[in-house]
Amino acid sequence: MKFATTLMSLGLTLISLSVYAQTAVEKPDMPAQTATPPVSAAASAPAVMAEAASLPDVDANYILGADDAIMVHVWKEPTISGPLVIRPDGRISLPLVGDVPAAGMTPMALSMQIQEGLKKFINNPSVTVTVTAVNSRKLFFIGEVIRPGPVPLTRSMTMLQGISAAGGLTPYANKKKIYILRGEKGNQVKIPFNYTKALKEGNQQGVELKPGDTIVVP
Repeated sequence: MKFATTLMSLGLTLISLSVYAQTAVEKPDMPAQTATPPVSAAASAPAVMAEAASLPDVDANYILGADDAIMVHVWKEPTISGPLVIRPDGRISLPLVGDVPAAGMTPMALSMQIQEGLKKFINNPSVTVTVTAVNSRKLFFIGEVIRPGPVPLTRSMTMLQGISAAGGLTPYANKKKIYILRGEKGNQVKIPFNYTKALKEGNQQGVELKPGDTIVVP
């Protein structure tokens, strides 16, 4: 009797070992979890460079105008910082300081003006103004061009480049009778431009484009 009981216990032990071994074989090992590496400053550098490259090419003496987009950054004051567009009246609105004249000023001069206004509310404010889009510098084409209307005026743009930005001349354009209408000191000045001469001889005829110029192509 004791011998039979011993054999039975041994058999149950062997069955348990067999089941455990089969389970161990069928159940695959779980893959080790790998920690996600933190994003380093170097990894974010391309995004910063892309953002900088998208900013317009303006120098420190650029004069702000209506419709220009700017970013006002007040150090450690995120509720005051943010993007703004200069209104048609030439002003922007900021918390605490209210309406601030912006058109006709350089970004540096505007930042100093905002700083002065914030001194009543913030101790030693530090303000930076960055131009994010130039929308105030425009030419206006009318007449025999492919795309009449406004054209952004880029730095050092020539008349030939401006006409190209407007799609070029139509077959009916009088290339020798083009002229620029420009307001100066309350008067309208008419500046002639010979497209054929400029194209063939490279002679720009002393024409320097300015914001607000209207180019008429008869």
